[in-house]
Amino acid sequence: MTLLLAGDIGGTKTILRLVDGTAIVEGSQMQERLETLYESRYLSGDYPDLVPIVKRFLQEAREQLGEYLHPEKACFAIAGPVVNQTAKLTNLPWRLDSLRLREELAISSVTLINDFEAIGYGVTGLPESDVLTLQKGQPQAGSPIGVIGAGTGLGECFVTPLTNGIKVYPCEGGHTDFAPRSELEFQLMKYLLAKHNIDRVSVERVVSGPGIVSIYQFLRDRNFAPESPQIAQIIQDWEAQIQGGEVTIDPGAVISQAALEKRDHLCEQTMQLFVEAYGAEAGNLALKLLPYNGLYIAGGIAPQILPLLETYGFMQAFLNKGRLKPILAKVPVYVVKNPQVGLVGAAVCAAIL
Repeated sequence: MTLLLAGDIGGTKTILRLVDGTAIVEGSQMQERLETLYESRYLSGDYPDLVPIVKRFLQEAREQLGEYLHPEKACFAIAGPVVNQTAKLTNLPWRLDSLRLREELAISSVTLINDFEAIGYGVTGLPESDVLTLQKGQPQAGSPIGVIGAGTGLGECFVTPLTNGIKVYPCEGGHTDFAPRSELEFQLMKYLLAKHNIDRVSVERVVSGPGIVSIYQFLRDRNFAPESPQIAQIIQDWEAQIQGGEVTIDPGAVISQAALEKRDHLCEQTMQLFVEAYGAEAGNLALKLLPYNGLYIAGGIAPQILPLLETYGFMQAFLNKGRLKPILAKVPVYVVKNPQVGLVGAAVCAAIL
């Protein structure tokens, strides 16, 4: 048995998973599933560092499993940039260093990766039940895999097959320029430029959770539809929380839920524009990578709005690339439904590195 420790390390919570890593890696897919032996989550802010969390976790695992299992390798997905195997979490005073973690935890190999890079590894280790097919395409083994995911921001990465596994390449595609495709989207771009007093608009300002709110505010302020008192109050409460420094309201989720329930026309218009912009950006990424091994839609938003992806034309926007539409029609497109794909990816990364 090869024991692996996988971790999803965030400013709010840390999730750790002890895994039996006797999986065979061949090409770009995990041929056998990694078996979870024990898993637990902790409030990150209750601890001064990751080390005491891991030590507590391993002790709890020993009590639950009835034997002492010490991991040979570990990989931690970090909510923040990783530079030279060091990381500083955005919302915690933690400074993580793989060499220090290796020494203090007595684990022979410790790897730190960005949380979206972990998703890139994770999509190769998911069973079919964890993905929804939007387009079958014409899969080609040996081709790249593309991953895009809207959540708090917009993450993008790509995966290439190696002789003995895979390699994930993180990128900053979410910060490329937003490219309006209609008069309405041109108006949205002008609105965002003026509202934020900026000289360019990144695609992340539109295709993300905050982007949903920005689209809503744009349509509201331009009187495209009347605002309901209920949603107006939620937006006002959210804006007040921002000023107070403690935010508990997710207006993007409120807007998308109202659209799903077809009870607010302004919210429906908002999600229509959002879904089209999301599909268009996914198509842009597919054109750049030609990921005939699959383009995966990850992130927290897509699984929550699956009916809207079809209703509001996600795939139509994806394919709307003129003469190159037939090329994109060959790309398999999937939505990742497993919210712990990053944790799966950390285990996959530990297994193959």
